[in-house]
Amino acid sequence: MQELIKLDFVDLAFAVGLMGAAIALSAWERIGLEFNLALATGRTFLQLAVLGYVLEFIFALDNPWAVLAILAVMLTISAIVARNRITQKIPQMLPLVWGSILISTTITLVYTNILILQPDRWFEPQYVISLGGIVLGNAMNAAALAGERLVSIMNATHLEIETHLSLGATPQQAIAQYRKDAVRAGLIPTLNQMMIIAMVTLPGIITGQLLSGINAREAASYQILIMFMVAFANLLTILLVTRGICRQYFTSTAQLVR
Repeated sequence: MQELIKLDFVDLAFAVGLMGAAIALSAWERIGLEFNLALATGRTFLQLAVLGYVLEFIFALDNPWAVLAILAVMLTISAIVARNRITQKIPQMLPLVWGSILISTTITLVYTNILILQPDRWFEPQYVISLGGIVLGNAMNAAALAGERLVSIMNATHLEIETHLSLGATPQQAIAQYRKDAVRAGLIPTLNQMMIIAMVTLPGIITGQLLSGINAREAASYQILIMFMVAFANLLTILLVTRGICRQYFTSTAQLVR
């Protein structure tokens, strides 16, 4: 199998040319996306270039604290983005999302490292950073979707919730269906992806591994592992976030907070 073809600055310049053509098409058709496309192009190039140098340094450093530090930064950014996507500002939302993603990601990585991959060192950057980044990014999206759905529903159904409470229902019983709907909403993208994976398009992980020269069956095995890691981490994150949000809506005496 042919080795991975390395890309130099000239090759990347030609790659940017594709986005230049996209910007030109937007201008030609008067769609008005020229600025957005240009901004996205610049941010993508800059962020990935910086990430490449940072990860190269971390891999060369080969230190567990450096690995944990980069994961902590990624975790914090994920939590902030998820919190910002939830339109209703709820007290302690950032710590709630941060802690939920931390717990789900840690359990997922520890399980995978100990029982499946079993690397020589637990902090092997090749596995911990790569898999941790995938899990964090997906957990971020799941938390944002479920959190936004739950907050929207509960803000629109105050009267119904209070009616349930007045009839003797506990806070958990009064909002059980709303929480279930939020959990489903947050997990639907993951389930849809699992249902059609490898049938419509090649997943990004398989594509990257094939480009690097890894055997196709081995690449498929890793993609299976990653999809199951993502599904578990997403569900656990959603359950923790939605439970935490529900608690924010009630006082210690089980009264609904308006």
